[in-house]
Amino acid sequence: MNLCLFDLDHTLLPLDSDHEFGEFLIRKGLADAVQYRQTNDGFYQQYCDGTLVLADYIRFTTSVWRQMSHAQQVALQQDFMQEVIYPAMAPQAVELVERHRADGDLMAIVTATNEFVTRPIADAFNVGDLLAVRLVRDSAGRVTGEIDGVPSFREGKITRVEQWLAEKGHQLGDFDRVSFYSDSPNDLPLLERATDPVATNPSPALETVARERGWRVLRLFP
Repeated sequence: MNLCLFDLDHTLLPLDSDHEFGEFLIRKGLADAVQYRQTNDGFYQQYCDGTLVLADYIRFTTSVWRQMSHAQQVALQQDFMQEVIYPAMAPQAVELVERHRADGDLMAIVTATNEFVTRPIADAFNVGDLLAVRLVRDSAGRVTGEIDGVPSFREGKITRVEQWLAEKGHQLGDFDRVSFYSDSPNDLPLLERATDPVATNPSPALETVARERGWRVLRLFP
């Protein structure tokens, strides 16, 4: 059995689900179109620049919905999937996942976007194992705005993958081939641990690294 790991945003999806969720909240009238957008855009630029403090962003991005009832939260997720995610799921991305499934690979989506946004997306790709940023919940099950454990971000993706594999009785060295698909230089730590790193719809910075190191470059989207 081989191991196949997928980043999500700008890799399997031609968008950033975290940032798009913020825009979705604005369209729903749940967030301020000026101040919230400005802050959301600022955090996204920090992510692109490699300077993001993830804990600050998680407190911000969960602030709008975390006081909602469970039913309201579920409805919000469903609307986001219908309005934003399903229309963006390209057949070639679904086919890529299905090809690895047909090969019998052990698969997971490993993303720095939080589990509230990404669990329905992973389900839509029929990938049961999701390593996303986990959210702390209080005794009543409400999200607090804090991160639970090691975030799946930069080097933390390696930690989370190793923890996940250990739970299954495996380690990275058990696999003949470890594929990791990603668009972002933030994922270089995990890309460097893969035997088959694939720069997928890569940013200019990652494409430069990929060309220098002879990594495969894959373009799923125009």
